[in-house]
Amino acid sequence: MQIGIGLPGTHPGIQPHILLDWARRADSGPFSSLGSIDRLVYPNYETMTLLTAAAAVTQRIRVMSTVLLAPLRSAVVLAKQAATLDALSGGRLTLGLGIGGRADDYAAIGEPLQGRGKRFEAQLAAMERIWTGQRLSEEVGPIGPPPARQGGPEVLIGANTPVAIKRLGRWGDGFIAGGGAPATARQNYELAERAWKEAGRPGKPRFVACTYWGLGPQAAERSAAYIRHYYDFMGPAVERFASSVASTPEAVKGAIQAFTDIGVDELMCFPCIPDLDQVDRLADLIG
Repeated sequence: MQIGIGLPGTHPGIQPHILLDWARRADSGPFSSLGSIDRLVYPNYETMTLLTAAAAVTQRIRVMSTVLLAPLRSAVVLAKQAATLDALSGGRLTLGLGIGGRADDYAAIGEPLQGRGKRFEAQLAAMERIWTGQRLSEEVGPIGPPPARQGGPEVLIGANTPVAIKRLGRWGDGFIAGGGAPATARQNYELAERAWKEAGRPGKPRFVACTYWGLGPQAAERSAAYIRHYYDFMGPAVERFASSVASTPEAVKGAIQAFTDIGVDELMCFPCIPDLDQVDRLADLIG
């Protein structure tokens, strides 16, 4: 199983130079990918911009949105941004896509939360046409640049319901599970496998999962404080989530092993502590 590491771009007040140093340090370590979580109504860095900056200061490591909330954006502009980033990075982009569930994000762009799934499907179809060099419509010609990867960057579908997971049968190269328990990730991946097979696609979809972690002095307290702030919309249920973050070397190793055991291809580890030493601490653990 490959291990990726998240960028701490959702930590309020983090300075840009820390994010770039984090990317450089990860690139020189054992990590497979750099990830970015997406949100609109929050003091986080915008996902595509952050991943472009990370790609510019790295050479080897992939950059991955985990996940980008596609319906918050124009499909045509997103397709052009993704193709540009994929080309400039030498094909290192993985585009994890989902629809999210925070009403304030959609209120901010003047769109209803309802119907976002259908809008997402229309976006996926439009991006497929753009990345394969087809005309967008009778009135609109091809939109470039061509991505480095033929047919477009690798696309992962993030979802938590059977209906949403079925989109993988038509679009995408794999499934990405959110920051839940390994057992839940495995159940959802089995639905993704079923949709993949029913669509007659060969092989199997890639399986990516996400988890949170923090290490070092007061790791449990600092990790819980971050989770409470970022996921405050969950209400009282956030406390259970906050208290479950792996915050000791033994707990982090155990979490990695648990995801290995369920057959995950790549595990994205998102930091609850934005200190640069976290990159080294995690690198030392995974070797």
